[in-house]
Amino acid sequence: MPFEDDLGEALRRAGNGFTADRPALVDAGERRGRRMVARRRAAVVGGSVLTLALIATVGAYSGGLLGGPGGANAVTVAAPPTPPGGSDGTDGSEKDPRAGTGAVTGAQMIAQLEGLLPDGQWTKLEARGTEDQVPMVSGVYDDGKGKAAVSLSLQRVDPGGSHARARTECGDKLLQGYDDCRTEKLADGSRLLLQKGYEYPDRRVDTKVWRAVLVTPQGFVVDVSEWNAPAEKDAPVSRPNPPLSTAQLKTLVTSAVWHAALGDLPAAEQEPPRTDSAESALALRDRPAAQALEQLMTGLGIKVPVASKGGENGYGYLVLDDGKGMSLVQINVSKGETTSRFLGAGVTSQPDGTMVKVSQGPAEKGKGVVEWTVDTLRKDGLRVAISAYNTANQSGAPTREAPALTLDQLKELALAPAWNRTRN
Repeated sequence: MPFEDDLGEALRRAGNGFTADRPALVDAGERRGRRMVARRRAAVVGGSVLTLALIATVGAYSGGLLGGPGGANAVTVAAPPTPPGGSDGTDGSEKDPRAGTGAVTGAQMIAQLEGLLPDGQWTKLEARGTEDQVPMVSGVYDDGKGKAAVSLSLQRVDPGGSHARARTECGDKLLQGYDDCRTEKLADGSRLLLQKGYEYPDRRVDTKVWRAVLVTPQGFVVDVSEWNAPAEKDAPVSRPNPPLSTAQLKTLVTSAVWHAALGDLPAAEQEPPRTDSAESALALRDRPAAQALEQLMTGLGIKVPVASKGGENGYGYLVLDDGKGMSLVQINVSKGETTSRFLGAGVTSQPDGTMVKVSQGPAEKGKGVVEWTVDTLRKDGLRVAISAYNTANQSGAPTREAPALTLDQLKELALAPAWNRTRN
């Protein structure tokens, strides 16, 4: 299984949502916004300071501006939660502490989104209000130039935490293959990500996804994505580009209409502080995987220049450039694993009981791309798996005949005794 799928398992237990944060990257496994919670995938208002109070316009929405699209247009609005057992909900069930009061409904979310976009036809509208921890609204929008999927989600994160930073950082272009990405700092201290990319980094189809993510100093997140097709995936492209320009996306995420819903969400739990010095004091197995791999290569005398790197926690990657073509190396470090991946032929054991599985062959993505993997499992359940490719992006074209690291070097890295120590 490719590493990004392993990461998906780990994160999309986290949720895309990029969810990326659409992890969540951003929350993992978020549907966007995620993708995020609204994909992939919760899976990021305004140019002025965001007020925490519910704005008075909520009453206006509930007082007659909610006549969503009629006719054949389908509208789905999540109903507010009903306390089980009785109206006081005292049967032991508890409301999600990360959700709001429900003061802003899914119908209001729909009305707000419709009001901010140019006139057009909406279909397949769906929404959740602040009874959910990630209010969202999505639908198919047609301005007369072709149908386009649009998805917007709201969330709160720790403003000083890693998730807030990650939501507005451009990823590695070698891996993501976007056309343009930039981050702006607004006058009130908010950070804004604007990105023009593709649903598939290898561009095997022409589906584009353009995205804007805003994170305020208070940790409020507004995340919107749009496509040039009526669905994120598995739908024919309906127009050359998504309908909204970068400037229009910026206006959408910085609009004050989202203040009420954002203000109804409780503050996010504060992330524990993490500093470079604290990370350097961790055992190798507990450090961010990319950092651990780079340090281990240096310690073992594997001197190949690193062109770029990234990842989070137990997943990481390095793009190596030895002057003969770039080469991607990915690492997964996880704990408490079972032997289920290490059954069948081709598995060997080290004297200390570590199980080793080696594979070489075509990668699942990218024509002509080869993948060399050394997957190891120690007796205490620590799994260290390292893969190398003959390309900088396993979904792209080969850049060299073989990966920059040899199979022996991959084995040396994966089986290094330093992984066994719980403290340095």
